[in-house]
Parts: sequence; structure tokens; C-alpha cells
Amino acid sequence: MALLNDDRLFPADIAGRTLARALYDEVRDLPIISPHGHTDPRWYAEDAAFADPAQLMVTPDHYVFRMLVSQGVKMTDLGVPRADGGSTETDGRKIWRLFASNYHLFRGTPSRLWLDHSFQNVFGIDRHLSAETADWYYDHIADCLSKPEFRPRALFERFNIEAISTTEPATDDLRWHRMIRDSDWDGRVITAYRPDGVIDPEMAGFAENIALMGEQTGFDTTKWAGYLDAHRARRAYFKEFGATSSDHGHSSARTENLPQADAEALFDKALKGACTEEEADAFRGHMLTEMARMSLDDGLVLQIHPGSRRNHNIGVLARHGRDKGFDIPGRTDYVAALSPLLNAVGMEPDLTVILFTLDETSYSRELAPLAGAWPCLRLGPAWWFHDSAEGMRRFREMTTETAGFYNTVGFNDDTRAFCSIPARHDVARRVDCAYLATLVVTGRLAENEAHELAHELTYGLAKRAYKL
Repeated sequence: MALLNDDRLFPADIAGRTLARALYDEVRDLPIISPHGHTDPRWYAEDAAFADPAQLMVTPDHYVFRMLVSQGVKMTDLGVPRADGGSTETDGRKIWRLFASNYHLFRGTPSRLWLDHSFQNVFGIDRHLSAETADWYYDHIADCLSKPEFRPRALFERFNIEAISTTEPATDDLRWHRMIRDSDWDGRVITAYRPDGVIDPEMAGFAENIALMGEQTGFDTTKWAGYLDAHRARRAYFKEFGATSSDHGHSSARTENLPQADAEALFDKALKGACTEEEADAFRGHMLTEMARMSLDDGLVLQIHPGSRRNHNIGVLARHGRDKGFDIPGRTDYVAALSPLLNAVGMEPDLTVILFTLDETSYSRELAPLAGAWPCLRLGPAWWFHDSAEGMRRFREMTTETAGFYNTVGFNDDTRAFCSIPARHDVARRVDCAYLATLVVTGRLAENEAHELAHELTYGLAKRAYKL
């Protein structure tokens, strides 16, 4: 019994469904371009077997454990590590049984589609997960994971991944990327430059991170000029390991273009931990403009991922650390926020800035009009909380009328969950084909154009935008 309907996410009407299926059949097996994500490069470097089903699919996936936590399940019972090294559940089978007994909570969610796709297409499972089938599932997946064909590199090739980008802090030594590069494996795993820890004065360890960046580069990072030179040096180092982009996860989209003396004064205050909240925000904003200027020199694509109100649960932050399911979307302004950066460098032909949002209300009001005018701007796909069939469809509906298709960048999966990568790309391909089919049957797009666009949305746009 198949876990998935072959026509899932296609239009209900016969004409639309038939055309969507035809479009999808042309793109379903295209290589995966994964230009932004958070898989662990160590997996590909060491190519060790994954530990057990729970460690692969439950414990590290905040999409999964946040739903369970919302229904009263304890993070420690799911094996989520504690920041203080305290005890958590380590028995993978117990964690899996707890997950399986609560699997009904995922009904109708994108996580359910991703998980069922992984169960069916990666592990060949033909029965539904429940408390009754939990042990069978665990044993079956564990047996698969013990085989060479389920090692990270083998799955990378089986998933037909042409290129995947991980995301590392600016001070990372990139040892795993070096190991991959020095191996005899030819899988394309590249890094991306994530400098939040040396740009955001409100992040823990800000001054220490900047000191480390100085040690790594030989520049005096206690001085503004040396600090900027250190960024340039680290960006160049990341490019040695394939980086084609930088990534910035700020709380807002604010940018600034401050006089050098003002920027230097803010930097001095930030190093001393003396910035007010407003000054810290202004410094982050100015550094986005500095990063854009550096992109003009070194060619890195600038990604801005704003709008997440991170670590909303203070207790979870204290017990388990960052990125544990309690990041919540917030309203985000783009028009005024981006004006300083855009008016400084926005007309430069060699600059690409990819904008993401967690505030869907901004798509048609702000983001699409901005991308439909400024030549440097491209719209990133529906992201994080909107990485769903409905979110992807809304993205197309709210942006295409103003920005078109070619001011977008295809799809990226932005995931830590390795086995969900083909599932997420499959959802995006189905949704885009369904949208294109709807345009054709309602007389807004020629059928031959739909076939061309299906290929572009699946493969071409992401490859070009991220210089892959």
C-alpha cells in the first residue's frame, strides 16, 4: 500500500491535473540544486553510518520535535541535548516509539508529506507509522542504515543532488569541507558565509568571535579597517571551499549606509558591549550594506533571511540552546528598511541580493514591487514556516503578477533533515507545475511556455542565481 497519492498537490479539475502531471513528469527527475541549507558537512566528509532512526529523523529536526513539544512531550524525552550536558533520553527505540505514538499530530502538515515521502521512497516502506508499527519501522530503518547504500555519500548520489550548500559561521575552520575536498569523492558540497556571530553585537560571544577572526586572518580586528579586512579575508577563505553566497539571519531587514566615522564609532561601542538595542540594530544594518559592497568585489550572492523572533521560549534557550523550535515569525518592513542599501549599490549590475520573508503580507505589497524594479533583487522561495504546498502556492500567486518568474530563484530546502531533501524538492516541483497548469487552463500562459518555465523553476533559476 502506497503511503502517498501519485497526484498529490495537483489541481482538482481534470484538465489542470492532466497538464500538471505532464509538466511534472518532465522535471521530476531533474538534478537537485540545494543552494541554501543546514545539513552537516561532517556527514559527507566522514561518510559514517547514521546512528539510528531517531537520531536521523526525530532528535535533530525542529519541525518534528516542536509539534510534539506543543502537545506536552518533553524535549529531553526526545533526546534533544541539554546545553548544560544534563541527562536526556539516549535510547533511540524509546524515542521512536514516542514519536510513532504521536504521529497523528502531523496529519495535514508539510512534515507529514516529507516524512511519508522519506519512508516510502528512501526506505521502501508500505505501511503507515503508528504505535503498533513503531518497532517494525525502527528495525527496518535501522537495518537499512547499517548498509553501505544508506551512507551519506550514497544517499547524496541516490537523491540526484548536483550541488548542496551548507552554512558555516564566519570563524569556522571548514575542516569538514577540507576533508571532502581532499577525498576521492566528487560530490559537490560547498559552504556559505554566515557572519552573524561577528556582525550582531547582541549575539553571545560577539567580541570573542571578532578576536578569533583577527587571529585567523592576521588583521587587527580591534580597529574598524582591520575588522572589514578580516571579513574580506574570511570570505575569500570560504570561496576556496566553493562558497557562492553569504547568508544573514537578522531580526529585521534594516540596512544603513552610515558615514565611516559613525560606523567606526558604533563598532567601538559594540566591541565594548556598550551598544543600546537601537545602536546594535543600526550596526547590523550598516554591515549588510558593507557586505553588499564586498559582494561587488568578490561575487558572493547576498542572502537576507529576516523576520524570525528567535528563542521566544527563554527556558528552552537556557536548557537546550538556540534553534530548538521556538523561533516565531514577526512583521517585517522592507521598503524603508532596504532603502539605504539599495540607494547605495542597488543598481550595480554585478550584485545579487536574495530576499526571504516570514511575513507573507509583504509579498504583494513590498517584496514583489521591489524585486520588479531594482535589478539587484531576487525573491527567495517560501521559507521555513511557509515551506508548504499552500505557502508555495501563495508565494507564486502574490509575487508573479508584479515580479514575474525570472525575479525569483527557484527553490531551496533550507533543511537540517537530510532525508527530507528530495521530499521537499518534490513538493516544490508539484506545486509549481500545478500553478503553471492553472495559468494555462485559464488562458494566461501558453502551454509551451509552461514547459519551459517548469524546467526553470525546478533547476535553471537556482543554478544561475546562486552561480552554481
